[in-house]
Amino acid sequence: MMGKKIKVLLLGSAFAADLHTDAYARIREKAEIVGIVDKESDRIKTLARRYDLTGYKAYNDVDLAIADSDCDVVDICLPNFLHAESAVKALRAGRHVIIEKPLATTVADAQLIVDTAIEYNKHVYYAEDWIGAPAVTKALELIDSGAIGEVKFVRARECHSGSHSPFVKKREFCGGGAMIHLGIHPVGFILSLKNNQWDCLTALTSGGGAGNLIHHDMEGEDWAGAMIRFTDGTTAVLESNFVTLGGMEDVLDFYGTKGCLHIDLTFSSAISAYSVSGFDYTVEKAEVTTGWSRPAVDEKYNLGYVTEITHFMECVSRNEDAKPGLRGVDGLEAVKVINLIYKSAADGTQIKNPAAR
Repeated sequence: MMGKKIKVLLLGSAFAADLHTDAYARIREKAEIVGIVDKESDRIKTLARRYDLTGYKAYNDVDLAIADSDCDVVDICLPNFLHAESAVKALRAGRHVIIEKPLATTVADAQLIVDTAIEYNKHVYYAEDWIGAPAVTKALELIDSGAIGEVKFVRARECHSGSHSPFVKKREFCGGGAMIHLGIHPVGFILSLKNNQWDCLTALTSGGGAGNLIHHDMEGEDWAGAMIRFTDGTTAVLESNFVTLGGMEDVLDFYGTKGCLHIDLTFSSAISAYSVSGFDYTVEKAEVTTGWSRPAVDEKYNLGYVTEITHFMECVSRNEDAKPGLRGVDGLEAVKVINLIYKSAADGTQIKNPAAR
């Protein structure tokens, strides 16, 4: 059935929408953006020009777009606090949905999305790009081959100097701080690796506000760390922060009984360059581009967006769920675990998973 192009309604035209649109532009034989929603029409036009989009309809209202658009799937690239409301509307209108991380800002809203999809017999595709990153895919193949033996310990982090989102400073808009913004990637990835079967966790955060390391005007934390033990005995250390200068760090380390693997998703460029005047762009979140740097070669592809969007289009064409880690239930579990990370940090206690076998 893949001969038919999947029709996509894109909600939003800013940062996350750009990442997704780049992927759609590479698979024009599989997908077509038929509508874009944003209250700022100039932003829609800018996105369309950047990727040479034609034949789409511009909307400034989500309700109108969902009702009017002849789409197969609604891709939600809106601020975190709008995910649940727009997803439920799209699902009730008989559309599948793609949702950027996090699935929602609260466990209740994430559960509502999953429950609504079940009620209306539609699919929720959770956009965790790390799962589609080519370097991660290769690393997992090496692990599956037995090259480093049995993996006993995993360390993963996403860190940079601050979010693009204007909503990051308020918990009501984003659900927390660095952990739900950035830590959602290592949390979601390691949960997918272990089929959501975790045993216990303990965590610390900077606390937010005056307790933060640098960003005292943020209600949420600007640093967070968590240790999770899984039911198979594997242990993971996960970190996120908004205090890392020099560009975004996406790093994973696997330690096995016969070896180890180290993955750098953002600073692994084959290019080493020096500039007195500075480059137009080197890597996401880099504050300066002068001096020595490692300009990214194909950043959006290497971070996994093209692979995940392609997978979603194939799943929509077959009316089937995504693979583990990219389903609505996986996004729900990630939000649940992050909520418990916050609880552990606030209470100073270890938390056991009541559902662990």
